Amino acid sequence: MLSRSKVLNLAVPVMLAQAATATTGVVDTIVMGVHGDKVDLGAVAVASVVMSFLYWAFGFLRMSTTGLTAQAAGADDRVEVQSTLQRALLLGGALGLAILVLSPLLKLIVFQPFSATEDVKSLARAYFDARIWGAPAVLMGYGITGWLLGTGRTGQLLAFQIVMNGVNAGLDIWFVAGLDWGPAGIGAGTAIAEWVSLGFGLILVRGGLTRSKDLFDRARLSALINANRDILIRTLALLFSFAWFVNSGASLGTAELAGNEVLLQFVSVSAFVLDGFAFVAEKEIGEAYGARNRARLIRAMRVTTELAFAFGAAISLTYFLTGGLIIESFVSDPEARAVALAFLPWCAVIPLLGLPAWQLDGFFLGATQGKALRNAGVASCLLYVATDLALRPAFGNVGVWSAFLTMYAWRAAALGLYLPSLIGKTSTEQHSQT
Repeated sequence: MLSRSKVLNLAVPVMLAQAATATTGVVDTIVMGVHGDKVDLGAVAVASVVMSFLYWAFGFLRMSTTGLTAQAAGADDRVEVQSTLQRALLLGGALGLAILVLSPLLKLIVFQPFSATEDVKSLARAYFDARIWGAPAVLMGYGITGWLLGTGRTGQLLAFQIVMNGVNAGLDIWFVAGLDWGPAGIGAGTAIAEWVSLGFGLILVRGGLTRSKDLFDRARLSALINANRDILIRTLALLFSFAWFVNSGASLGTAELAGNEVLLQFVSVSAFVLDGFAFVAEKEIGEAYGARNRARLIRAMRVTTELAFAFGAAISLTYFLTGGLIIESFVSDPEARAVALAFLPWCAVIPLLGLPAWQLDGFFLGATQGKALRNAGVASCLLYVATDLALRPAFGNVGVWSAFLTMYAWRAAALGLYLPSLIGKTSTEQHSQT
């Protein structure tokens, strides 16, 4: 039986790894906040959203790899466990190279929708030019991350992310504070860190790189493509929602854009940390789904969610008590700082409000229920955009944040409609617990 102590043993390294991932963006923002102005901060905000949209469009490589690996492990198919890693690495490398080759064309397109000033866009393009060289490393890294999660090697995942964040932080400080490269230095430091962490990650997963005879099995590849297609659409809808939020702030002014970017780092940290429980849910539910064990699946849902709510409450309280001090310490531009301080309470409730959506994502990703994720993602995105369009003209940044909070409610409600179906697809036949 899955115990709370086992969940914590698995989740804590993931949470620390996720915190390290989140602090990559935090470090970027802090370095620019201390050594730049609101234009520099706005440029990093816009460019970061563009890169997140571009890379996380392929986040299915992480998500499907975790679910498929866990299901193969639950079915005791060790060959398929290795094959899943190898397929993810090959697909990630090919897609990353394609992004790199197409980057000049992409740069002409991706910044057009933003309402930011030309000064902001110019610096954002410099960030893009530097960071895009890490594309193959990023996408292959998604496969490594997914496989480590699916096999329960959460300690190694933590080491992988620490290497990435440590190199990124050191290079950011050197390139921006030391060499005064501005947003381009942030992009270059991150790209180099992505390649260094990929090399380290390949060492960690070397045991799963033995050539598999089933690597190009047609049925397995078809299942991977189908799962990836639906998760891709879901991820694009989610990324569009975040890009919409950033652009909504930009349409109100550079101060709102920069202040909201600072608070978005708080949101990212809480989401990444609490995703530790969602990732454990992915692994446990994937194994339960592969073994067709309904009782194990339900217990994994319940135990991971109980602990996630406890940690979410602690993070919210921390933000309420210390968020203002952090903003005062690291944001030098007075206008951006004022916006961030004014809307900190709105941001501080997200660790609790967003938690049901994050947990439900983990449930459906573990069972690789791409259709439900796709439909819920598109529906919640459309509802969020409609809410923002209704509120922002009348209420300004208050409307922007009000709509942003409702997005999490829309996501949870849309996925919740599919939950009985997910449980029903798991056989009631009991299997021995692992």
